[in-house]
Amino acid sequence: MLKSPIRALALSLLLPLVAAVPAMADAIDTTPAKILFGDVKTPIPLEARAIGSYAKGCLAGAVALPVNGPGWQAMRLSRNRNWGTPELIAFTEKLAADAKARDGWPGLLVGDMGQPRGGPARTGHASHQIGLDVDLWLTPMPNRTLSRDERENMSAVSMVNEKARKIDRSVWTMGQHKLIRRAALDPRVARIFVNPAIKKALCEGAGPDRGWLNKVRPWWGHTYHFHVRLDCPAGMAGCVPQKATPAGDGCGAELDAWLQPPKPTKPTKPTKPTVKPRPMMLADLPPACRQVLIGAPAGIAPEPAPTAAMAYDGAPPADVENPTDAPVTGTLH
Repeated sequence: MLKSPIRALALSLLLPLVAAVPAMADAIDTTPAKILFGDVKTPIPLEARAIGSYAKGCLAGAVALPVNGPGWQAMRLSRNRNWGTPELIAFTEKLAADAKARDGWPGLLVGDMGQPRGGPARTGHASHQIGLDVDLWLTPMPNRTLSRDERENMSAVSMVNEKARKIDRSVWTMGQHKLIRRAALDPRVARIFVNPAIKKALCEGAGPDRGWLNKVRPWWGHTYHFHVRLDCPAGMAGCVPQKATPAGDGCGAELDAWLQPPKPTKPTKPTKPTVKPRPMMLADLPPACRQVLIGAPAGIAPEPAPTAAMAYDGAPPADVENPTDAPVTGTLH
């Protein structure tokens, strides 16, 4: 028998919460990770670290890129994807300053970085999960502060004539060339993804200065922007790096193969519908991502970063470079 009405009231309030815990855990484990991470609006105040791989991970201690800076403006603010590791924020701010001062670029229009706690996104990307990826528009920044409405609706300019599979010389200038080169020269950069036609233009315009071209990799899409991926910061054991790029500038036969039109296909008999792939779940991510998502219980320290890097396990998603860097002929959209 309870000794006081206060204790009885406390128990009556506690029991529903205790009963709800298994239901909450079940919801977290049965909801796609992109929904869970897409719904979180703020970072978790832990030591900043990238956890997992670029396409299967999360982000602790994320920092937001200010929406306006001396050489940049963030776009598509409603997405809340201007978050990254401190290293990514520092890289973006430095690139904006250097490109403006040294190359005459008017300023960066910054597209998607990552979500406040990283992880899979509802739309737009398979990577950008650990705070080390940023999309930078190839459209020069206007000489004024854009309104929020303009940042949502302004269209980026495509640099590629997709039908001809060639650069569009009416919009492509040495300004874009210098901007991508400037980014590639930063030692923190592991990869830069561009459309194959843009890579071709960079190869043709580089002259004898070709070492930086090795980091610039052809990939589908990327006609309006280029995707910069930083390497895992030194000492960040839980971050899984990509393998080193192949030797050479990547401007030979391997690039030409990307630009070949698709071969005509013979009509085939109807087949069974393809099975829709299972969505990535929280259990598919590194264990530390559970604590990044929901926080550690009171009195329990967050899980430390693993001491050894995890292997990349799975087929590369749509905007993650093929591990073999092998070109695949197809659409450039």
